[in-house]
Amino acid sequence: MQIARPMTLAWLVLAVAACHRDAPAPAPATTAAAATDLAKPWSVHDWPLPSTIGSAQPDLALTPDGRVLLSWISSLPGRRNALQFVAMADNGHWQSAPRTIAVGNSLMANWANVPHIAQTADGALWVQFMQQRGSGHAGDVALSRSTDGGFNWSAPIAVNDDGVEAEHGFAALWPASRDSIGVAWLNGGEGGAAATTHDGAAAGDGMQHGETRTGLRAAVFDMDLQRSNETVLDAKTCDCCQSEVVATARGPLLAYRDRSDAEVRDIVVVRSDGGAWGKPVPVHADGWVMRGCPVNGPALAADGDNVVVAWYTAANEQPLVQVARSDNAGDSFAAPVVLEQGAAVQGRAAVALDARQAFVLWLSEDAGGQSLWLSRRSPDLARELQRIEVAKLQGRGRATGYPQIVLRGGDAYIAWTDVIEGAPQLRGAVVTPAAG
Repeated sequence: MQIARPMTLAWLVLAVAACHRDAPAPAPATTAAAATDLAKPWSVHDWPLPSTIGSAQPDLALTPDGRVLLSWISSLPGRRNALQFVAMADNGHWQSAPRTIAVGNSLMANWANVPHIAQTADGALWVQFMQQRGSGHAGDVALSRSTDGGFNWSAPIAVNDDGVEAEHGFAALWPASRDSIGVAWLNGGEGGAAATTHDGAAAGDGMQHGETRTGLRAAVFDMDLQRSNETVLDAKTCDCCQSEVVATARGPLLAYRDRSDAEVRDIVVVRSDGGAWGKPVPVHADGWVMRGCPVNGPALAADGDNVVVAWYTAANEQPLVQVARSDNAGDSFAAPVVLEQGAAVQGRAAVALDARQAFVLWLSEDAGGQSLWLSRRSPDLARELQRIEVAKLQGRGRATGYPQIVLRGGDAYIAWTDVIEGAPQLRGAVVTPAAG
């Protein structure tokens, strides 16, 4: 694995810059007529992304100063995988050509276990990605930091330092302070006697000799990548569903898919007060019993104490995607609103929320192909303001991965993976109030 250095990657930066130096992104909409904008139909516009053929696994993040960060993995036959990112300035233009974070054969490119990027208030960039360990799906969660805008990155450290050849990942990042980052991750091979759960019980309690589980852990890393406050949040979770974390007015809130001894795999949340983590709270009792992992984690967004969670379930053999709201930072949730149900529902949801409205994104697939849908709803989720087909995809199945959405200037910026003539490619759209 190689971490990016300016000289070793100059050829890549220059090549991409020649193609994308002038590719603009749409300017953000004004908020002067917010109420009127909500009443109007919104429309979808192309958002050109500065990525090349072979790009997939997108991640979108909003920085404290209002920029949009986009990261992805470039994977082409005969070349080593490359983790890249680009930033969009407040004028709506890309700030530079894409910059490469890491390159290597050990950089894992998985449709679901994707890298994430974030920025802390001190201006540092942080990135989490997966490094292969041994063979099969085993891998380690790597964490790296840049203090110069992504030109150079620190040598990565292993977030999971257990040394176990097992599946790790499906991580989430959040700014823990001005200059530290929080990381939550699924930790395969749980069951060691030293581990403790959120309520102080031994993680190995009730397990048969030699049995291992996937648990959910969290830790904080400072500017020197030194860890602290490592905690086992849940000693038994779904093995390969994404987790997601947001900042509420009462601390970071983390959503994930739980797993009971009876194989019930419903969505729960757990919140930190900045020091200790509380106990997991069920979002809704779907009662979905499944013997394997659906690889279909929850999506989460917050605005102060208001929180929305969207997720897929197939309880009672009825696939559906639904969304629920909390007005107390995740202490409890209202009954969920079903957005779509039936065999076509793929789930893989993404959500965004501000004071004016909620956006819920999901994928469906029928005989006619795959499509990406967006529901604009009132913040309390009671009213659907508009349902929009964002895109028809050529790709099918899991190869299209997980779409991403962020809000900037009141507009919704969306990125997703499509598969065109056998090759993955990133696509983007911005959804804005219709003119007139």
